[in-house]
Amino acid sequence: MATERPPIKERSWYLAMFHPGRSFKRSELYTSAIRHPSPTTPRGRAMTSFHNFFLHLYPVKVPREIVKTRTTLRLGFIATTLYMILFVSGMYLMFFYHPAPPGAYFDMHALSTTVSFGQFVRNVHRWSAHLMVLVVFLHLMRVFYAGAYRAPRQFNWVFGVVLLVFTLLMSFTGYLLPWDQLSYWAITVGTNIASYVPVLGSQVRTLLLGGNEVSAATLLRFYVLHIYFIPAVMTVILAIHIWRVRKDNFAVVDRRADERDDAGAEPREVADVDA
Repeated sequence: MATERPPIKERSWYLAMFHPGRSFKRSELYTSAIRHPSPTTPRGRAMTSFHNFFLHLYPVKVPREIVKTRTTLRLGFIATTLYMILFVSGMYLMFFYHPAPPGAYFDMHALSTTVSFGQFVRNVHRWSAHLMVLVVFLHLMRVFYAGAYRAPRQFNWVFGVVLLVFTLLMSFTGYLLPWDQLSYWAITVGTNIASYVPVLGSQVRTLLLGGNEVSAATLLRFYVLHIYFIPAVMTVILAIHIWRVRKDNFAVVDRRADERDDAGAEPREVADVDA
């Protein structure tokens, strides 16, 4: 008995010509990489989240209030995006910068005059740094106002404060890199203020400056801190911070529980969000 052939619209050559997306999803390459069902059912959404390296950080279901922009203002997402912009723009600037006087000053001048898109990338880097300080501060204020620092999120709140401190340190260390009069005297004033820290003040100032005054050693130390040490530590802490936000659940859930305890109401449903 002859096997019935599939319709023309279902044959491989027809799909490859007129529906390449469907044809690719039936290929061995796609099925070997994507092994979960379509995210059109609760199980499909869960499997999509669990099998994806990036999406597994997010919960399969979230409260409806979290989906609304006014609940979080997306300040954490904005801060992370600004951090990535700083990372990419900073890598571009590194190709044209030497952390040694007087070349550092002339490199910054060349960025503004001769390097393609140099002034634009530098401005993007500078304004992203200013905005990141503001957004991280507003993010902490929103978390404090919403009471999201309370148990069981105290540990993550401390991480958030540490990230704010490192954000300020990133701006402070980057301020010296242009090696002009403004940055020179700003760092001089800043390190003199650090010397008034009780007990360890003078040691902290000497450690930052690499001597008794702002010099080539100071520029090199600030460059290493700005480019390597602080970003490495911030990336690790940021990854843990985002992971704990997802695992500690949302503060909205706690407020709902308190409202139900006070009013004796039944639990409200949560929204299914496609992963």
